[in-house]
Amino acid sequence: MKKRVLSGIQPTGSPHIGNYLGALKNWAKIQYDYDSIYCIVDLHAITVYQDPAELKSKILELAGMLLALGIDPKHSSLVVQSMVPQHAELAWMLTCVTPLGWLERMTQFKAKSETADSIGDGLLQYPVLMAADILLYQAHVVPVGDDQTQHLELARDIAQRFNSLYADTFTMPETRLPTVGARIMGLDDPEKKMSKSTTGAGHAISLLDDLKVIQKKIMRATTDSSPEVNFETMGAGVKNLLSIYQAFTEVSDDALRNEFSGLRYGDLKKKVAEAVVSALEPIQARYREITSDRSYVAKVLENGAERVTPAAADTVEKVKRAMGLYTRN
Repeated sequence: MKKRVLSGIQPTGSPHIGNYLGALKNWAKIQYDYDSIYCIVDLHAITVYQDPAELKSKILELAGMLLALGIDPKHSSLVVQSMVPQHAELAWMLTCVTPLGWLERMTQFKAKSETADSIGDGLLQYPVLMAADILLYQAHVVPVGDDQTQHLELARDIAQRFNSLYADTFTMPETRLPTVGARIMGLDDPEKKMSKSTTGAGHAISLLDDLKVIQKKIMRATTDSSPEVNFETMGAGVKNLLSIYQAFTEVSDDALRNEFSGLRYGDLKKKVAEAVVSALEPIQARYREITSDRSYVAKVLENGAERVTPAAADTVEKVKRAMGLYTRN
């Protein structure tokens, strides 16, 4: 029996090449090795205000993009979080066994609460909902980035606490990545990870950017004061461009060094732009084809929810029984 993998992405902003190379590309690769569930986590998105019409549009856009990137709905379950009510139901029950101190120590909560004038309770409870996403499906493997490792560790802590207080109910998710993706930095600031939430026209390359816009963004990317590529002294900007090229082309380290050593930055950027455009052009074509029939995307999401609901309902039933809550059976 295959192990179950669970991963999620928020339907906010526009998916960019950092999302693709760091995670989404690997989702498509590993889906046949696992019982795969990929979740569009819209309940996480509303921890901060979202325009309702835009959020709904972004959910469908993201679903279409995941299909275009190779998620196979005949094999993997593509799920919108809010379509499976057990996510929120389990999150409440887990909230009741999670010490407040655990949540207040979370790095992301501390960082965001220190800079905001007012925050909603959802920001504090965000990691418990993430734990519920994972534990609901008894996931064995959860591929997350470095910035989410603390949240995954919290999910393990919550599972252990629940199992100790009540009954051995939850599978302990693995805290390692099944596949390591590329870490892509911002084109305008290569010291910071590329982010959907960062504004600025030159920061990220959206997977749906016009191909000419992609070329312009790369040609304007930050490098350093040297005139050509030097693998011994290159700065963060040049290193980021080479990482992007290597992640898209999958060339070896030796081949990368042989191709780019001594190359002037203008030529480097042209080669990177060609690699990115070559990879994204067919993806964009598939996306346009898939989303030309909105009923198809909606049907995929409905089928995904139907497929995973029995497992979700079974977990919630076990949790209710363990806690002594009333159940019909």
